[in-house]
Amino acid sequence: MSLLVRGDRVALVSPAGPASASKVGAGVAVLRSWGLEVTTPVVEAWSLPYLAGSDEARAAEFVSAWCSDVAAVVCVRGGYGCLRMTDLVPWKDLPPRVFVGSSDVTVLHAELNAVGQATVFGPMPGTSDFVDDPVAQARLRALLFEGVSSWTAGTPVVAGTARGVLTGGNAALLAAAVGGPRWAPPVDGAIALLEDVGEEPYRLDRILTQLVRAGWFEPVSGIVLGSWTGCGDVASVLHDRLAGLGVPVLGEFGFGHCAGQWSLPLGVEAVLDASAGTLTLV
Repeated sequence: MSLLVRGDRVALVSPAGPASASKVGAGVAVLRSWGLEVTTPVVEAWSLPYLAGSDEARAAEFVSAWCSDVAAVVCVRGGYGCLRMTDLVPWKDLPPRVFVGSSDVTVLHAELNAVGQATVFGPMPGTSDFVDDPVAQARLRALLFEGVSSWTAGTPVVAGTARGVLTGGNAALLAAAVGGPRWAPPVDGAIALLEDVGEEPYRLDRILTQLVRAGWFEPVSGIVLGSWTGCGDVASVLHDRLAGLGVPVLGEFGFGHCAGQWSLPLGVEAVLDASAGTLTLV
Protein backbone atom coordinates (compact mmCIF):
# COMPACT_ATOMS: atom_id res chain seq x y z
CA MET A 1 0.00 0.00 0.00
CA SER A 2 1.35 3.41 -0.98
CA LEU A 3 1.89 6.08 1.68
CA LEU A 4 0.55 9.62 1.55
CA VAL A 5 2.64 12.77 1.78
CA ARG A 6 1.78 16.40 2.44
CA GLY A 7 0.29 17.99 -0.66
CA ASP A 8 -1.45 14.84 -1.88
CA ARG A 9 -5.00 15.23 -3.20
CA VAL A 10 -7.76 13.21 -1.54
CA ALA A 11 -11.32 12.73 -2.81
CA LEU A 12 -14.14 12.15 -0.34
CA VAL A 13 -17.01 9.99 -1.62
CA SER A 14 -20.46 8.95 -0.36
CA PRO A 15 -21.05 5.37 -1.54
CA ALA A 16 -23.59 4.62 1.20
CA GLY A 17 -25.58 6.99 3.41
CA PRO A 18 -25.51 10.80 3.51
CA ALA A 19 -23.31 12.50 6.11
CA SER A 20 -24.12 15.76 7.86
CA ALA A 21 -22.47 18.82 6.39
CA SER A 22 -21.12 19.84 9.79
CA LYS A 23 -19.46 16.45 10.37
CA VAL A 24 -17.95 16.41 6.89
CA GLY A 25 -16.67 19.97 7.37
CA ALA A 26 -15.02 19.03 10.65
CA GLY A 27 -13.49 15.92 9.11
CA VAL A 28 -12.18 17.87 6.12
CA ALA A 29 -10.55 20.36 8.49
CA VAL A 30 -8.63 17.53 10.15
CA LEU A 31 -7.49 16.07 6.83
CA ARG A 32 -6.37 19.50 5.63
CA SER A 33 -4.42 19.96 8.87
CA TRP A 34 -2.43 16.90 7.75
CA GLY A 35 -1.40 18.84 4.64
CA LEU A 36 -3.82 17.11 2.27
CA GLU A 37 -5.85 18.78 -0.47
CA VAL A 38 -9.43 17.56 -0.09
CA THR A 39 -12.41 17.52 -2.45
CA THR A 40 -15.85 16.87 -0.96
CA PRO A 41 -18.64 14.65 -2.32
CA VAL A 42 -21.81 15.81 -4.07
CA VAL A 43 -24.95 14.38 -2.46
CA GLU A 44 -28.14 14.45 -4.51
CA ALA A 45 -31.69 14.44 -3.15
CA TRP A 46 -33.11 10.93 -3.37
CA SER A 47 -36.40 9.26 -2.55
CA LEU A 48 -34.71 6.91 -0.08
CA PRO A 49 -33.27 9.24 2.58
CA TYR A 50 -30.85 6.64 3.93
CA LEU A 51 -28.92 6.72 0.63
CA ALA A 52 -26.67 9.54 -0.57
CA GLY A 53 -28.29 9.47 -4.02
CA SER A 54 -29.31 6.80 -6.51
CA ASP A 55 -27.17 3.71 -7.00
CA GLU A 56 -26.08 5.02 -10.39
CA ALA A 57 -25.16 8.44 -8.99
CA ARG A 58 -23.16 7.02 -6.09
CA ALA A 59 -21.33 4.58 -8.35
CA ALA A 60 -20.57 7.33 -10.88
CA GLU A 61 -19.25 9.63 -8.14
CA PHE A 62 -17.07 6.82 -6.82
CA VAL A 63 -15.59 6.00 -10.24
CA SER A 64 -15.13 9.65 -11.19
CA ALA A 65 -13.32 10.41 -7.94
CA TRP A 66 -11.18 7.28 -8.22
CA CYS A 67 -10.12 8.03 -11.79
CA SER A 68 -9.33 11.70 -11.10
CA ASP A 69 -5.88 13.00 -10.19
CA VAL A 70 -5.92 11.91 -6.54
CA ALA A 71 -3.69 9.81 -4.30
CA ALA A 72 -6.53 8.54 -2.11
CA VAL A 73 -10.28 7.99 -2.02
CA VAL A 74 -11.90 8.22 1.42
CA CYS A 75 -15.52 7.36 2.28
CA VAL A 76 -17.28 9.99 4.41
CA ARG A 77 -19.43 7.43 6.21
CA GLY A 78 -21.08 4.02 6.02
CA GLY A 79 -24.70 3.38 6.89
CA TYR A 80 -26.21 1.36 4.07
CA GLY A 81 -25.98 1.24 0.31
CA CYS A 82 -22.57 0.02 -0.85
CA LEU A 83 -23.87 -3.46 -1.65
CA ARG A 84 -26.38 -1.92 -4.07
CA MET A 85 -23.72 -0.36 -6.31
CA THR A 86 -21.00 -3.02 -6.52
CA ASP A 87 -22.14 -4.26 -9.94
CA LEU A 88 -22.00 -0.71 -11.36
CA VAL A 89 -18.26 -0.21 -10.83
CA PRO A 90 -15.57 -1.50 -13.29
CA TRP A 91 -13.34 -2.79 -10.52
CA LYS A 92 -10.63 -4.27 -12.77
CA ASP A 93 -10.20 -0.94 -14.57
CA LEU A 94 -9.55 1.20 -11.48
CA PRO A 95 -5.98 2.51 -11.12
CA PRO A 96 -4.11 2.03 -7.81
CA ARG A 97 -5.25 4.34 -5.02
CA VAL A 98 -5.18 4.50 -1.24
CA PHE A 99 -8.71 3.69 -0.05
CA VAL A 100 -10.20 4.25 3.41
CA GLY A 101 -13.57 3.24 4.83
CA SER A 102 -15.26 0.83 7.23
CA SER A 103 -18.61 -0.60 8.32
CA ASP A 104 -20.89 -0.78 5.23
CA VAL A 105 -17.83 -0.08 3.07
CA THR A 106 -16.71 -3.67 3.82
CA VAL A 107 -18.17 -4.82 0.50
CA LEU A 108 -16.08 -2.26 -1.41
CA HIS A 109 -12.95 -3.46 0.36
CA ALA A 110 -13.77 -7.00 -0.79
CA GLU A 111 -14.14 -5.88 -4.42
CA LEU A 112 -10.89 -3.91 -4.39
CA ASN A 113 -8.93 -6.63 -2.59
CA ALA A 114 -10.21 -9.17 -5.16
CA VAL A 115 -8.50 -7.21 -7.97
CA GLY A 116 -5.25 -6.83 -6.04
CA GLN A 117 -5.68 -3.44 -4.39
CA ALA A 118 -4.78 -3.11 -0.72
CA THR A 119 -7.16 -0.97 1.34
CA VAL A 120 -7.51 0.56 4.82
CA PHE A 121 -10.30 -0.36 7.23
CA GLY A 122 -10.49 2.77 9.38
CA PRO A 123 -12.60 5.67 10.67
CA MET A 124 -14.38 7.94 8.19
CA PRO A 125 -14.24 11.76 8.29
CA GLY A 126 -17.99 12.30 8.18
CA THR A 127 -18.55 10.41 11.44
CA SER A 128 -18.09 11.01 15.15
CA ASP A 129 -15.75 8.00 15.22
CA PHE A 130 -13.27 10.23 13.39
CA VAL A 131 -14.23 13.84 14.14
CA ASP A 132 -14.58 13.38 17.92
CA ASP A 133 -11.79 10.84 18.43
CA PRO A 134 -8.24 12.26 18.25
CA VAL A 135 -6.73 8.86 19.06
CA ALA A 136 -8.46 7.25 16.08
CA GLN A 137 -7.39 10.20 13.93
CA ALA A 138 -3.76 9.80 15.00
CA ARG A 139 -3.80 6.06 14.34
CA LEU A 140 -5.21 6.53 10.84
CA ARG A 141 -2.69 9.27 10.09
CA ALA A 142 0.18 7.06 11.28
CA LEU A 143 -0.88 4.22 8.99
CA LEU A 144 -1.39 6.49 5.98
CA PHE A 145 1.76 8.60 6.35
CA GLU A 146 4.23 6.45 8.27
CA GLY A 147 3.29 2.90 7.33
CA VAL A 148 2.57 1.13 10.63
CA SER A 149 3.49 -2.54 10.31
CA SER A 150 2.66 -4.13 13.67
CA TRP A 151 -0.01 -3.93 16.36
CA THR A 152 -0.24 -5.40 19.86
CA ALA A 153 -3.67 -5.60 21.48
CA GLY A 154 -6.46 -7.90 22.47
CA THR A 155 -6.78 -11.15 24.38
CA PRO A 156 -6.36 -14.70 23.05
CA VAL A 157 -9.53 -16.71 22.52
CA VAL A 158 -7.78 -19.64 20.83
CA ALA A 159 -3.99 -19.70 21.01
CA GLY A 160 -1.79 -20.20 17.99
CA THR A 161 -0.23 -18.48 15.00
CA ALA A 162 -1.29 -17.97 11.39
CA ARG A 163 0.04 -16.29 8.27
CA GLY A 164 -2.13 -15.01 5.44
CA VAL A 165 -3.76 -12.10 3.65
CA LEU A 166 -5.91 -9.85 5.85
CA THR A 167 -9.56 -9.86 4.81
CA GLY A 168 -13.04 -9.17 6.17
CA GLY A 169 -14.53 -6.24 8.05
CA ASN A 170 -18.13 -5.90 9.18
CA ALA A 171 -19.62 -9.34 9.84
CA ALA A 172 -23.20 -8.44 8.86
CA LEU A 173 -22.07 -7.08 5.49
CA LEU A 174 -20.01 -10.17 4.79
CA ALA A 175 -23.03 -12.34 5.53
CA ALA A 176 -25.28 -10.12 3.40
CA ALA A 177 -23.04 -10.73 0.39
CA VAL A 178 -23.10 -14.53 0.78
CA GLY A 179 -24.72 -16.24 -2.18
CA GLY A 180 -24.85 -13.13 -4.32
CA PRO A 181 -23.50 -13.06 -7.87
CA ARG A 182 -20.31 -11.28 -6.77
CA TRP A 183 -19.76 -13.30 -3.61
CA ALA A 184 -16.45 -15.13 -3.14
CA PRO A 185 -14.86 -16.75 -0.08
CA PRO A 186 -11.53 -15.49 1.29
CA VAL A 187 -8.29 -16.58 -0.37
CA ASP A 188 -6.60 -19.68 1.00
CA GLY A 189 -4.92 -19.03 4.34
CA ALA A 190 -6.54 -15.64 4.87
CA ILE A 191 -6.66 -14.00 8.29
CA ALA A 192 -10.20 -12.75 8.87
CA LEU A 193 -10.93 -9.45 10.64
CA LEU A 194 -14.46 -9.29 12.05
CA GLU A 195 -16.44 -6.62 13.90
CA ASP A 196 -20.01 -5.33 14.12
CA VAL A 197 -22.28 -2.83 15.81
CA GLY A 198 -25.85 -2.88 17.10
CA GLU A 199 -26.47 -6.61 16.61
CA GLU A 200 -28.11 -8.52 19.46
CA PRO A 201 -26.33 -11.76 20.43
CA TYR A 202 -28.91 -13.96 18.65
CA ARG A 203 -28.54 -11.89 15.48
CA LEU A 204 -24.78 -12.14 15.64
CA ASP A 205 -25.21 -15.90 16.09
CA ARG A 206 -27.29 -15.94 12.88
CA ILE A 207 -24.68 -13.88 11.00
CA LEU A 208 -21.78 -16.13 12.02
CA THR A 209 -23.79 -19.30 11.43
CA GLN A 210 -24.60 -18.10 7.93
CA LEU A 211 -20.91 -17.49 7.23
CA VAL A 212 -19.96 -20.89 8.67
CA ARG A 213 -22.57 -22.79 6.65
CA ALA A 214 -21.68 -20.89 3.47
CA GLY A 215 -18.10 -22.10 3.85
CA TRP A 216 -16.73 -18.58 4.29
CA PHE A 217 -14.38 -19.68 7.08
CA GLU A 218 -13.05 -22.81 5.34
CA PRO A 219 -9.98 -21.11 3.77
CA VAL A 220 -9.31 -18.97 6.87
CA SER A 221 -6.16 -19.67 8.89
CA GLY A 222 -6.80 -17.19 11.73
CA ILE A 223 -9.36 -14.72 13.07
CA VAL A 224 -8.97 -11.28 14.67
CA LEU A 225 -12.05 -9.88 16.45
CA GLY A 226 -12.64 -6.16 16.81
CA SER A 227 -15.39 -4.24 18.59
CA TRP A 228 -18.99 -5.34 19.13
CA THR A 229 -20.44 -2.02 20.28
CA GLY A 230 -24.14 -2.16 21.11
CA CYS A 231 -24.23 -5.93 20.67
CA GLY A 232 -24.60 -6.87 24.33
CA ASP A 233 -22.65 -9.71 25.90
CA VAL A 234 -21.43 -11.58 22.83
CA ALA A 235 -18.41 -13.39 24.30
CA SER A 236 -20.23 -16.73 24.56
CA VAL A 237 -21.63 -16.41 21.02
CA LEU A 238 -18.21 -15.65 19.55
CA HIS A 239 -16.63 -18.55 21.43
CA ASP A 240 -19.44 -20.96 20.47
CA ARG A 241 -19.35 -20.10 16.76
CA LEU A 242 -15.63 -19.54 16.21
CA ALA A 243 -13.54 -21.42 18.80
CA GLY A 244 -14.28 -24.78 17.20
CA LEU A 245 -13.05 -23.82 13.74
CA GLY A 246 -9.56 -25.07 14.51
CA VAL A 247 -7.75 -21.77 13.90
CA PRO A 248 -6.19 -19.21 16.28
CA VAL A 249 -8.58 -16.46 17.39
CA LEU A 250 -7.58 -13.13 18.93
CA GLY A 251 -10.35 -11.10 20.58
CA GLU A 252 -10.91 -7.50 21.68
CA PHE A 253 -8.38 -6.15 19.19
CA GLY A 254 -9.80 -2.62 19.11
CA PHE A 255 -10.79 -1.95 15.51
CA GLY A 256 -14.27 -1.17 14.22
CA HIS A 257 -16.97 0.86 15.98
CA CYS A 258 -15.06 1.77 19.13
CA ALA A 259 -13.13 4.59 20.73
CA GLY A 260 -9.52 4.92 19.68
CA GLN A 261 -9.95 2.36 16.94
CA TRP A 262 -6.99 0.98 15.06
CA SER A 263 -6.84 1.49 11.31
CA LEU A 264 -5.83 -1.79 9.68
CA PRO A 265 -4.87 -2.69 6.11
CA LEU A 266 -6.76 -5.30 4.12
CA GLY A 267 -5.48 -7.25 1.15
CA VAL A 268 -1.93 -7.50 2.51
CA GLU A 269 -0.11 -10.43 4.13
CA ALA A 270 0.38 -10.57 7.88
CA VAL A 271 1.30 -12.91 10.72
CA LEU A 272 -1.11 -13.36 13.61
CA ASP A 273 0.14 -14.55 16.98
CA ALA A 274 -3.01 -14.94 19.03
CA SER A 275 -1.04 -16.12 22.06
CA ALA A 276 1.05 -12.91 22.17
CA GLY A 277 -1.73 -10.63 20.91
CA THR A 278 0.20 -9.39 17.90
CA LEU A 279 -0.56 -8.75 14.23
CA THR A 280 2.48 -8.04 12.04
CA LEU A 281 2.69 -7.25 8.32
CA VAL A 282 5.20 -9.24 6.27
